[in-house]
Amino acid sequence: MKVHFGMFAVHPRSQGRGLGHWLIHAERRANERFGASAIRLLVIRQRVEFIAWYERRGYRKTGEYLAFPYGDERFGIPRRDDLEFLVLEKPL
Repeated sequence: MKVHFGMFAVHPRSQGRGLGHWLIHAERRANERFGASAIRLLVIRQRVEFIAWYERRGYRKTGEYLAFPYGDERFGIPRRDDLEFLVLEKPL
């Protein structure tokens, strides 16, 4: 079973302060509680610094891209019209 880690954001002033350990905790819980064999998440393709951060933690690009949900303000109000999500996955 694969689990999907939903949308989240860290305020820029809080980045780099060790909040990433919560991601590791979520991965561990997904495996222990649900028997997940992998975890998937979406990253905006244009945010290469975030993709690199996840890759350093064992996530790999799947080659799958999903359209950005323009018009759904739960995902924010985009400032550009070329956004799309890259799917990353990590075996647990």
